Amino acid sequence: MKKFIISSLIAVLVSSCGGGETSVDDVIATEDLAQLREKKEALTIQRDSLNNRIGRLDRAIAAVDTVQKLSLVSTFQVKDTIFNHFVELQGNVSTRKNLILNAEYAGILQELKVEEGQKVQRGQVLAVLDDGGLGAQLAQLQSQAELAKTTFERQKRLWDQNIGSEIQYLTAKTQFESASNAVTQLKNQLAKTRITAPFSGTIDQVIADPGANLSPGMPVIRIVSLENMYVEVEVPEIYLPNIKKGTSVRVYFPVLGEEVETKVRQVSDFIRPSNRTFNVEVGVPSLNGMVKPNLNARVFINDYSSEDAILIPQSIITENAAGEQYVYVAKEIDQQNRAVVEQTVVRVGKSQGDLVEILEGVKAGDAVIEEGARSLLPGQRVKILK
Repeated sequence: MKKFIISSLIAVLVSSCGGGETSVDDVIATEDLAQLREKKEALTIQRDSLNNRIGRLDRAIAAVDTVQKLSLVSTFQVKDTIFNHFVELQGNVSTRKNLILNAEYAGILQELKVEEGQKVQRGQVLAVLDDGGLGAQLAQLQSQAELAKTTFERQKRLWDQNIGSEIQYLTAKTQFESASNAVTQLKNQLAKTRITAPFSGTIDQVIADPGANLSPGMPVIRIVSLENMYVEVEVPEIYLPNIKKGTSVRVYFPVLGEEVETKVRQVSDFIRPSNRTFNVEVGVPSLNGMVKPNLNARVFINDYSSEDAILIPQSIITENAAGEQYVYVAKEIDQQNRAVVEQTVVRVGKSQGDLVEILEGVKAGDAVIEEGARSLLPGQRVKILK
């Protein structure tokens, strides 16, 4: 059958160049411009006709030649899917409840009421300093304040009955108020000799030992709470329109091998002029105490989502000399899984891992060529492997 088709093609070519026609050399010899143009137009028509018939013969040969060698390729059918793009950043776990409690009063550390690792409640007394006699002074002032109060109350009753002078009443009132203020001031000063927990947490470190002579500002105890922890990251300003409070986030802790899903809880309103970044704060759980302040974390912030995205592997996209990116798509697939290669220019969007979103050029249902794509040419026939 193949020999018959080739013989027919030769016959067509011979008949198309029929012996009765003036040869090209004869027409050139005439040096007649009109004849030259007429001959060229006739040959052009013959060429187009031959190309059309040759193409038909090629397709016929491909249809009946069962032993022809076709390039083997693999394809995958494009489907639309949900696509979530994440920007990856590095950060450290922080907490606002990580404090070093300092001495507010000069004196000797008389008693340490806690030890490292102990759980404490807000307001609990953690350490006591020697008050240097402030307690005795307070007791004396309180007695004087009680006497001044009694005197004032009696003088007020007399004054209400128009008995006694106004100056006596005012003097008693002034003495009472002065004594009360002195008691309050001494109580506040005496309170500085006691270090109390500002919040519920754990004693992480005892810095000063009992008997140490402390001065105001010297560190005594570190207290930490693993509640309300967060990761703070610096985000390039280009992502500002896409990241806001409530944006979905994945936080991965490499040391623990654990990942949690959370949300952005605060976006800074200030952009650093030095590196054009803004702060984003992401709340994280303690994971039963495993997550601790200053733990390294990798933060993945969802800055873009699409419900019906077209995703293909980045590795099969090729770029031509004009800078256009393209893929090969299998068209005219027959029952024997033979197909024609079509080169399709695509416009790409965001990528995630080895996948890239296709915005234009490929649609759902297309059979995109994957393996074997690098050695193909447009219009080439191929065999698709199942």
